[in-house]
Amino acid sequence: MSSRALSVEVVTGSSQESATRHEPGGALADGRLPDASAWAADDAAARMRRWTEGYAPRPGLADELMQADGTLRGGWPRFLERLARLDDREVAARFLSAERHIRDAGISYRVYGDGREHPWPLGSLPLVIDAADWAELSAGIVQRAGLMERIVADLYGPGRLVAEGFLPAGVVAGHPEFLRPVHGIAPPGGRWLPIYAADVGRGPDGRWQVLADRTQAPSGLGYALENRMVLARAFPDLFADLHVERLPGFFQAFRAGLAAACERSDPRICLLTSGPYSSTYVEQAALARYLGFLLVEGDDLVVRDGLLHVRTIAGLKRTDAVWRRIDADYLDPMELRSDSRLGVPGILQVLRRGGTVVGNMPGSGVLESAALSPYLPAIARRLTGEELRLAGPRTWWGGDPDGLHHALANLDHLTLRPAATPLRGPERDAMLAGPALDAARARAVASLRERPFDWVAQEPAPLSTMPAWQDERLVARPFVMRVFAAATPEGWRVLPSAFCRVAEREGADPSEMRAGIRSADVWVLSDTPVDTPTLVHASAPRIRRIAGHLPSRAADNLFWFGRYLERAEAVIRLVQAHLGVFSEAVAADASGEEGAPTALAIRALLKDWGSVSAVDLGPAALAGEALSGKTVTGSALCHVLEARRIAASLRERLPTESWRSLADLRDTLVYAEGWTPTEAQLFGKAERALGHLAALTGLIHENMGHAAGWRFADMGRRIERAINTCGFALRFCAPDAGAEDLGVMLSLVDSQIAYGARYLVGVSRDAVCDMAVLDPNNPRSVAYQLQAITAHLDALPALAADGLPEPHRRRALALASTLQTAEAAALDAETLERFETDLEGLANGIAGRYFPNGPDALRPEKLTGLA
Repeated sequence: MSSRALSVEVVTGSSQESATRHEPGGALADGRLPDASAWAADDAAARMRRWTEGYAPRPGLADELMQADGTLRGGWPRFLERLARLDDREVAARFLSAERHIRDAGISYRVYGDGREHPWPLGSLPLVIDAADWAELSAGIVQRAGLMERIVADLYGPGRLVAEGFLPAGVVAGHPEFLRPVHGIAPPGGRWLPIYAADVGRGPDGRWQVLADRTQAPSGLGYALENRMVLARAFPDLFADLHVERLPGFFQAFRAGLAAACERSDPRICLLTSGPYSSTYVEQAALARYLGFLLVEGDDLVVRDGLLHVRTIAGLKRTDAVWRRIDADYLDPMELRSDSRLGVPGILQVLRRGGTVVGNMPGSGVLESAALSPYLPAIARRLTGEELRLAGPRTWWGGDPDGLHHALANLDHLTLRPAATPLRGPERDAMLAGPALDAARARAVASLRERPFDWVAQEPAPLSTMPAWQDERLVARPFVMRVFAAATPEGWRVLPSAFCRVAEREGADPSEMRAGIRSADVWVLSDTPVDTPTLVHASAPRIRRIAGHLPSRAADNLFWFGRYLERAEAVIRLVQAHLGVFSEAVAADASGEEGAPTALAIRALLKDWGSVSAVDLGPAALAGEALSGKTVTGSALCHVLEARRIAASLRERLPTESWRSLADLRDTLVYAEGWTPTEAQLFGKAERALGHLAALTGLIHENMGHAAGWRFADMGRRIERAINTCGFALRFCAPDAGAEDLGVMLSLVDSQIAYGARYLVGVSRDAVCDMAVLDPNNPRSVAYQLQAITAHLDALPALAADGLPEPHRRRALALASTLQTAEAAALDAETLERFETDLEGLANGIAGRYFPNGPDALRPEKLTGLA
């Protein structure tokens, strides 16, 4: 069937009139003008003809858009007909809005072996699957998940599969993910695999097949969630009209499954990550935020008294369950990899005692062995009495003599794969290249003869294709889809979507995210309207107004996030003072003429802060380096980049809009190499940067819950502001300060208007000092910052219930009291330096109390003997 006939057929399915076609703008055969609906049908038909013209899947491969007879598959007619109602400009605008949202939300990923962050490459079109097709796939996934659960329980338990000959011992014992210290451990909660995933595609016969099992620490679930949020935002009307299955019910069931496995009725569940440099950290943060889990790293957890605890600002708190997203051999450096810095020493002993639920259990990665595939059909019959619903490519293990013989005799028709650790990148591409005996394949053949048990041979499994959007038309591209199943109290439940990867060019392998691979949302279309569940409890929980416990690492990051933002603001305000008032005087200094001491003081302070490399630069060069310098560590840009780096580890805690403000702030400060901005342009850049900083501060204050996390972010800002203000006062409020010095001081603490409203005469040194340092009503003064800090410390939890102030709080109260009783006339250099030193000491005291690491972790003290 031609693409023209195909597109007309789609439209005629919903409009009988469209069987008689006419040119847009013309008349019908009887002379009548077409009505509006006919005009719309004509436009849609024309768009669909253009989109599908030349769409040609590779012969012999299954395609998601077209079946072998040329008709559209499943739900695609409904989707394309509905999409074609949008004109070209609106379709382009929807696609652009999705890309903009990805940028604004900071959705990104890291390629294996590449430390850089890349914007998330979401394709414009979803993969559309109808309900009947999805039900068949889901049944196979549920069967396979249950089978994998039973297999891993046997491998680490009675071992009947090996003893009875259903599975060679070498497949198990020779796999690096078979962890001998785990043998004999009964998983707390009774589940080895709270979450299971499988990479699937269609075979040439059109049936789904499993390409790989994912049981170690399956990734992609968070990206599937992000994909859905982006496309549902871009196409809300299509999403509702087509009855796309919703996702919240799955996540609610998954969370309930983890909670049901715990001993306590209101468990504390953590998501264990390897940190911000993990290739999938963004999705882990998204999942933690969505599910309400604590996002923790290995250093956040500690074993005490045979139980697992998380370090929080309120001391050690018991952890009931851990969703593991680090490789299992890194989990416990005491019994597994001794060089690991990602895990928790002693956690395997906790598991032996049944103290903490872990999903997935360490050692479950043995199920990902490609050598397991040849034996699965017989194992399925043995354990379930059923045939496998989802098969995979025929596989032969080199450790089996018959398998090795078949592999060597048929190398030209088979693909070699490592039995255990998969290869990545170019080496993997060469290995999967097919029968071409290039250098990499030749090495694999030699290794197959020398160590046959390390390899499997598979029949090639050409990937099926799906439509992708390219140059305003549809093209067929290979894809792989990862489907997830969660163990819930009611049994296995399959996510009604998937994590789909699509190659941007024909013939590429989309099995892993890297350059040239995009992702796609997966829409399962129901025939009837679908429910819209949310992440709420089935029964109303007890109402409470506490936000949970804040991990010490998160508190530390929030504290420094606030400090770096305030440092950037201080540098920007100095640049404004330099450009806005004293540029002519500074120019005179640079030329060797006598200049203003105030201008020299600004330059000296920027040099002391590491914001500029030299004090004798021209006005524009100095301002440009202080604002946007990449080689000086104290520039405003470097402080913003450091704040952004810290924010990357706080994705689950900061308001979602804050990432856009950070991106706008960074983009404002960055300018292209070779461009020489003028002083006026730099002044405008500084003004815009201050506006973005104000917006970011407002977001944090108004959109972030005023619990412990917000308090640490605000304390960081206020401590840094107080320290900077003391530094400003030392430079510009000396006893012999002139009008220019005092004017700069007022501009740096943003108090010119307030000063003018309060004092009708000119500037006075004591009056400026009082307003900038001692005035408790000025939100920029040192005294005001101390008031806010002491209020935050009063609201934070104490380790002891004895009512006595802790050392860091004593220090804050003493400093606040000193400021309350001080007089402006007595604020000499020695006093201001002492204030600055005391503030640094207060910051260190807060860090020592709330951010301890290693053996310094603190526990709450309980009082005894009270009546």
